Amino acid sequence: MKKLVLTLALVAGAASLSHAQGVKLGVKAGASYANVTGDDTEDAKYKFGFNAGLTANFGFSDLLSFQPELLYSQKGFQFEDDAIDLKVKQTYHYVDVPLLLRINADGPFFELGPQVGVLLGQKSKVTVDGDDVDSDSDSDLDGYNRVDFGYIAGLGYQLESGLSVGVRYNGGIGSIFENNDDSGKVRNSVFQLQLGYLFGGK
Repeated sequence: MKKLVLTLALVAGAASLSHAQGVKLGVKAGASYANVTGDDTEDAKYKFGFNAGLTANFGFSDLLSFQPELLYSQKGFQFEDDAIDLKVKQTYHYVDVPLLLRINADGPFFELGPQVGVLLGQKSKVTVDGDDVDSDSDSDLDGYNRVDFGYIAGLGYQLESGLSVGVRYNGGIGSIFENNDDSGKVRNSVFQLQLGYLFGGK
C-alpha cells in the first residue's frame, strides 16, 4: 500500500511539474566549426560541419531547467601543406547526448553540462593540386574510441514563440584514439551555432 501511495505521489508530482513549468520538446540545427587539440595537433585547422537533432526541456522553475538532447554532430579537422598543394579533410560522425542545466533569464539563457558521444563513422578526403587522390568512408573504427565524453558551455536567446539562437563550445575530455597515454591524447574541440524551436513556446 505504501509503495502504491508513493508511486501515485511521484506520478502526481511529475504531472504537476509538467503542467506548471512545462515539459516541452523541440528541434534544432546549425553549423559546427570543428578542430582537434592535444599532442601533435599544431598544424590542424578548423573545418565546417553540421549538427541537428531533438531536445527536451524540463522546467524546475522559471529560472532553471534541465535540457537533454539527442544530436547528430559532424566533427573533425583539416590540414594543408601549401608546398605540395596538399589538403586533408577528416570528418567524424557522432551521435551526441548532452545533459544540460539551463539558466533562463527572460530571453537570454546560459547552459552547462556533460555530454556523451558515440562515434558512428569517419571519412577522410585527400586532394593534391586540386585533384582527389583518396576519399575513404569507413564504419570500421578499429583504433578509435567509440565513446567520447565531453562537456558543453553555451549561451543564447529564446523568443516567447519558442524560436532560439545559441552558440556553444563542445570540448572532449578523452582521446579520439585508443591506446594513447596522457601525452598523446587528441581531443575534439567544436564551436556550434544553432537555431532551435521549442514546441509550445518558451
